[in-house]
Amino acid sequence: MLRVAAADPASAEALALIAQLDAALLAITGDSGASSFDPRDVIGEGTAFVIAYDEQGEALGCGALRSIEGDVAELKRMYARPGSGAGAVILAELERRAAAFGYRRLWLSTRRVNARAVSFYERHGYSPVPPYGRYIGRDTGRNASVCLGRELV
Repeated sequence: MLRVAAADPASAEALALIAQLDAALLAITGDSGASSFDPRDVIGEGTAFVIAYDEQGEALGCGALRSIEGDVAELKRMYARPGSGAGAVILAELERRAAAFGYRRLWLSTRRVNARAVSFYERHGYSPVPPYGRYIGRDTGRNASVCLGRELV
């Protein structure tokens, strides 16, 4: 059984997972995505950074939640080691925390070329939303950003 716990995004475990995510994104998209994440954005009220652990305490994945505006939060730095099953557990925990913070919608951006990520979010009820923030105007070509979102219950 996997366990998800709040963590410091600057901790050694978090930095190791984020480095794995950066390497995976660089291989898929040609860009690590590191420039779109500031760990300070997920420290404080209405934010979260979590890590999933297996029964032996090994860190398997991570994810973050930050406020965008009003009742909308954004998922950031979602990563799970392939085959670990941690992605769905992390997503469920971040959705639970977002609802507890009072958010009504969750948005995210990933690259269209990252078909595995797009498929994962679609399987979990996410569908296209208009580009927001830094993603406005970045919707052309194979490596374009795609923004997805869902309503929270």
